[in-house]
Amino acid sequence: MKCVFAYSVLNAVEERRLRSRRNAGEIARRLAPWPVIVVVIGATSPSFAQVIPTDNELTAPPWNAQQVFEPTPLPQLDDPDNSDGIQPEDMPVKTRQQPGYEPVGIRAGSWMFNPSLMSGMRFDSNVFSSNTMKRSDFAAIVAPSLRAHTLWERHGIDLKLSAQSTIYNENSSLNQTNYGLKGSAWYDIAHDLKVLTSFQASHLNEGVGTLSSPVNAISPTPYDLLSGDITVRKEFNRLAASFGMGVDAYDFGSARAQNGSIINQDARDGQIYTVHGRLDYAFSPKLGWFTGVEGNQREIRGTPGRTLDSQGYRALSGVTVALTNLITGEIGFGYARQSFDDSTIGTIEGPAYRAMLMWRPTRLLDVHFRAEQIVTQTSDTSSTGVQANALQLGADYELRRNVVLSVAGGYERDKFFGQARNDKVLTADSRIKYLLNRHGAISLYHRYTERNSDIPTFSFDKHQVGINVTAQF
Repeated sequence: MKCVFAYSVLNAVEERRLRSRRNAGEIARRLAPWPVIVVVIGATSPSFAQVIPTDNELTAPPWNAQQVFEPTPLPQLDDPDNSDGIQPEDMPVKTRQQPGYEPVGIRAGSWMFNPSLMSGMRFDSNVFSSNTMKRSDFAAIVAPSLRAHTLWERHGIDLKLSAQSTIYNENSSLNQTNYGLKGSAWYDIAHDLKVLTSFQASHLNEGVGTLSSPVNAISPTPYDLLSGDITVRKEFNRLAASFGMGVDAYDFGSARAQNGSIINQDARDGQIYTVHGRLDYAFSPKLGWFTGVEGNQREIRGTPGRTLDSQGYRALSGVTVALTNLITGEIGFGYARQSFDDSTIGTIEGPAYRAMLMWRPTRLLDVHFRAEQIVTQTSDTSSTGVQANALQLGADYELRRNVVLSVAGGYERDKFFGQARNDKVLTADSRIKYLLNRHGAISLYHRYTERNSDIPTFSFDKHQVGINVTAQF
């Protein structure tokens, strides 16, 4: 749940600056075609019911130094003086920006501003994610945003102010509005030494049907989040190292139950402190080694006589591969442990593994595979532990320069601690995105989720079908 802005390092001025420096290979690392999926201990998708989310987000180096379990592309070890910039067709299909379709922006001195407005409509076949109270409904979504970033030759600041309102046609208790400010800044002490900072101040909502939402809730659970991170990243030719620390502070509101009563969630208020580090070593342009470790100290209020404080860590080590541009990815193995002060919860621990691979048979098609096991909690501020195993397979195809088709499927098996419960989750996603021009895009999507639990209360299935229209400048 940390704030990371992948695209803050992708603006054209930053590319020109990097190309002019001797370590031009860093461009390739920033823009390399990698499937990156955000996975943080204790993180739960805000919209879906999986412990391990299926939505992929590109987080380009060096910003993945703040999320040490994300892949890092191998460095370019050839003569940097002969290096060229990465062409759009060599970037991931889903995120590449074709010439003529990038946002224009409004320049004011050394700052660039990019406003955008997304509006859409969604049909949900089971808005309460329930097997006993199945209700379908339509929802309207409006999401304005404003990005502001610097055009400095060195260093940089990237800010994004955004909001999103979701309004349901018949079930007004589900209406919600999220808003907040995210930002990141980087300081180049030297060409191979950077200080990275990020922060977030947001008002968010935990959706009904997520793993940490109250079972009988008919309204989202609002909460305020303040977070920040500072990380130092150093490169030593073939070796790269990073170390950082962060804090997340949560302040939860209340949800409403089916009978109209108020479900107080103050017990989940608190702070989570983290320290993290990662080492990467490149044996060659095709093979590397990595180790990532993150430790946490959670100080959660809990209830009288039952604290939710805990301490834990997650560590992974493995190899990074780049078999030309055809197959790239990381495979890692490790261990995770979370120890609660409350003896009735105890210690949750076990092995962890992760494999993230991308196969690119052509420049028009990306096939990405992911297999992962983690031992964590259903949310950062929840007392329920879970061991999750997930397999995910997806593909992105560039039908035309301005039309991208994406499909994905996933299977997850969850074993819960603190209650006799085992769940299986199936998901299927399909979407098409059509870029009209520099100022507009249309996307259509369908998502199916099915959770089967040996506790029938938690079982449900749902379809979500929607259309989004985005205007940008």
